[in-house]
Order: sequence, then C-alpha cells, then structure tokens
Amino acid sequence: MPKHDLRWQEAVKPLLRSVQTPALVIDTAAIKETYSEFRQEFGEAIIYYALKANPHPGIVKLLHQLGCDFEISSSGELRQLLEMRIPPERIISGNPTKEAAFLEQAHANGVGLFALDSHSEIEKLQKYAPRSGICVRLAVSNEGSEWPLSDKFGVEVDEAVQLLKLASQKGLVPRGVTFHVGSQCTQAETWTKAIEKTRLVWEGAEAKGVELDLLNIGGGFPIEYLKPAPSVAEIASVVKESVGSAFPHGVNLSLAPGRALVGEAGTLAATVIATAKRGEKKWLYLDVGVFNGLMESVGGIRYPIVTDKTGPDIPWVLSGPTCDSFDVIADAVELPDLGIGDRVYIRSAGAYTTSYASQFDGFRIPDTYYVE
Repeated sequence: MPKHDLRWQEAVKPLLRSVQTPALVIDTAAIKETYSEFRQEFGEAIIYYALKANPHPGIVKLLHQLGCDFEISSSGELRQLLEMRIPPERIISGNPTKEAAFLEQAHANGVGLFALDSHSEIEKLQKYAPRSGICVRLAVSNEGSEWPLSDKFGVEVDEAVQLLKLASQKGLVPRGVTFHVGSQCTQAETWTKAIEKTRLVWEGAEAKGVELDLLNIGGGFPIEYLKPAPSVAEIASVVKESVGSAFPHGVNLSLAPGRALVGEAGTLAATVIATAKRGEKKWLYLDVGVFNGLMESVGGIRYPIVTDKTGPDIPWVLSGPTCDSFDVIADAVELPDLGIGDRVYIRSAGAYTTSYASQFDGFRIPDTYYVE
C-alpha cells in the first residue's frame, strides 16, 4: 500500500467521498514531502519535473513554488509553462525527436538545452535553435522497468561520441549525456550500469576534444503500487556512489522524475455503474477506464484499489464504461461484493492518468481536485 496512508485516511478520503466521479484527488502535502525527499537525497542536482506525467496547472504551480524546474517535449507544454510565467531558463527539452516549430519557439523564448540522438536532430537544431546546448541520449539497459523505453530512443557509445563531435562542428554546444532507465524501474542497480556506460562516452568525447559537464540521469524513479519499490533514498545512494566512481573530479548532475513526484499523491474516485456475470467471471464496470484515465493498466500497471464496503473479497474483472472490449482495467481484482452506486478508490493514480486520458465514446476525463 502506498505511503502517506494516515494522511490519506484523514484528509483525502473525505473529499473522495464527496466529489462527483470520476475525479482525481491530489494531496499537495504528499507532493511537497516527495519533492523534499528528492531535494535532500540528491543535494545540489537540478530536478526537472517531467511535465508529461501530469501537467495540471495546480501541480505546475506547486512545484514551481518549491523550486523545481521542468522538462518538456512539445509546443503545447512550452506554451503552458510560459503562460504560467515559468522562466525559460528553468525549462529543458528531453525529447530526442522534436518538431521544427517547437524548436523554433523554444529557442526564440530562451530555452537553451535539448536532448538528441540522431544526425537529423543536429540539422534541425542548427537551423531552428542555433548555438543551443545539447545532451546526447545514450541507450542503456531498462532491466527492471515496467515500461521500457530503450527501443525507441538512444544510441550506443561510439555513435554518441560522433554526435557530440558533429554537434560541436555545427555550432551547437555539447553539454553532456542523458539517459532513461525506463519508466517505473524497480532495480536501483540499473542506474549504476547506465552511469558506468556514460563514462565511456565522456572519455570518447574528451579524446575528440569535446569537453562535457552535465550528466542527466533522466526519470524512471518508481512508486509503490501493489509491489514494493526502492525508495528515493535507496536509488540516490546508488546513483551518488556510481557518479562518484565514474566522475571522481565531479560533474553537474540533473534528473527528471515525473511519476515519482506526483504518482502516490493522486487517487481516482470512481463509481460502479454496472455489474454482470459472464460464465464463471463477475464483471464490475466503473465510470473510469482505460480510455479516460487508466491507460497504463494496458501496459501492466496494477493499481491499489480500495472501497468503503466491507466483507469477504471476491475476484472481479474490472472494466471501464466504454463500448470497446479493450477497456478492461484488470482481469482479477479482489474486492468485496459491490453494487451499482458503490465507490472505489484507485490509489497511486497521480501520474499518467488524466494526462493520457481522452473523451472516447463521450465519457469525460476526470476533474482534478486538491487537498491542501
């Protein structure tokens, strides 16, 4: 069960019972506590919030007030942050494949650091964001990740060195290396392997006369769903030891957590809209499902789910409200005997729920509420 449980019972649950469902309730105290933990464990490292995890203005405002910086991918995310008066020097783009229009807008507004992993990105940056700082995206192991990213992004060591040299020749400013161990990575040692590989890029770049200063270890920091996950402190300890070994003379460290900053702070409140028995299976239909809030369940994320009802648990197939048979949240969820109108609470749902959601089949995206 996620942390912050006493706070959840005393402050969050009363609001969950009163809001119109589906609704996402965010506990701001949980976000503050988690950000403070990252700040304490990673010291002087720059923390960029990966905006894609949950871009709701209330979260952006809170993290900005706490001193957090931001990582973005698109013109839409850039526009939102600028409209909220987030200083452009506190924004970077970690997406290795960017639209030309986005690059042009970001550069014109003062965003100065971009990730890349291909020759075509260097050409775009040279044209639309000249003299920008760049980090090359290194392909690393995603072992232990629930949501691997290594196939789509990243290059091997030799190509990374070549890209850094080429970027320098094209008038860009090579700053360093970035990587991502995969979303919801539950093995702290995966960061060690990635950092060791990063050192090889550093040495290769230095041999070609390219000086680097920045190491961005990306995101992937896990939260607790139904299985234990390493804490921020445990991962930070491994990272700091690995960085100290790989870079004995020091390096500017940054990271880009998304899920870890907001995931456990959010709970989706849902209502049972129908039940059915099909063969030997009992089906429970909610007013929130795969399409309007729980897309990550398709990739294997299993959320802690609780209810006000008591009694012996029975297995349910948990489904969303749409007409699509793809809209199945989980095949076997142990819950009491529930009926139409009963509420269920889906915990650890602050990340990649409303940000993924659509209004497919006319069902609405959950509104967001805050507990201060």
